[in-house]
Amino acid sequence: MSNREWQGKVALVTGGTRGIGKAIARALAERGCDLALNYLRNRAAAEETKAELEALGVRVHLIRANVADRDKLAALFAEIDAVFGGLDFLVNNAASGVLRPLLELEERHWDWTMDINSKAAFFIAQEAARRMAARGGGRIVNVSSLGSGRVLPYYTAVGVSKAALEAITRYLAVELAPLGIVVNAVAGGAVDTDALKHFPNGAELLAEAARRSPAGRTVTPEDLAKVVCFLLSDDAWMIRGQTLVVDGGQSLLL
Repeated sequence: MSNREWQGKVALVTGGTRGIGKAIARALAERGCDLALNYLRNRAAAEETKAELEALGVRVHLIRANVADRDKLAALFAEIDAVFGGLDFLVNNAASGVLRPLLELEERHWDWTMDINSKAAFFIAQEAARRMAARGGGRIVNVSSLGSGRVLPYYTAVGVSKAALEAITRYLAVELAPLGIVVNAVAGGAVDTDALKHFPNGAELLAEAARRSPAGRTVTPEDLAKVVCFLLSDDAWMIRGQTLVVDGGQSLLL
């Protein structure tokens, strides 16, 4: 699609230059939204994404930052203020984590995963909300996963961090509602991205998801992007603090 319903809107997508984040950024750009895209390591991929999305006729600004670093986070939002003058949408997509059996997890693994996936998302939402309130409202979507409520192999630290993210979503939704800010989350099933390659059992997860899915296939980044855009739209005004599961019905099966 290529309507311009969000012309003049500004969105921050963390982890927005690759995988699911890039698909979300593209869907926003197709709707006319200007973009602040955060990334951490791969500058080449970030520049490639920037060029692709600018070709759609929107402004794209790259910001390199470890979102778990509060000083870097302050600088990230200062840059958004300087470049765009405000913020309308936030998609908390950046994620990381250590994938190990429970008994092999160390404190540093736990802290790294929680700091990126839940703590950072909270403080990013806090900063975003201040800017959205100045514009009379906004939308926040947090990207979770099925591991938040189900036990997956090697997923202890990440699963707990995503469960925390969904709890944060509920609290944000209630406390930010008087400011005109709508907050929800989306949780995807197994998605074939580079991130899945870090799973010791990634290929097995994808094959199992394809085999079991009532929808007949695995989830794509574009599937998630469409639901994120719905949650950012006025059509989702009365949906608050919810986590929409996008897995083709796989989680309905035992």
